[in-house]
Amino acid sequence: MSKISVFKPFVFELGQKIRIEDSPRSGDWEVIGVTDHKVTLRCPISKKEFTWSRFCYLSDEREQEWPLKD
Repeated sequence: MSKISVFKPFVFELGQKIRIEDSPRSGDWEVIGVTDHKVTLRCPISKKEFTWSRFCYLSDEREQEWPLKD
């Protein structure tokens, strides 16, 4: 029997606060728009908004400070 890894697309919700790690899009984001194919995220610090094709997969959920302050 072989070991496999299973990935499922993440189901974004409006108003959700997320942190993306290990990616060119790393950082804290708020979900401000969702369609079947796109997600719009806003940086809580700069307030810049970006719309990207859906790309995230859930790896962990935790209680912690958001946005993360250095």
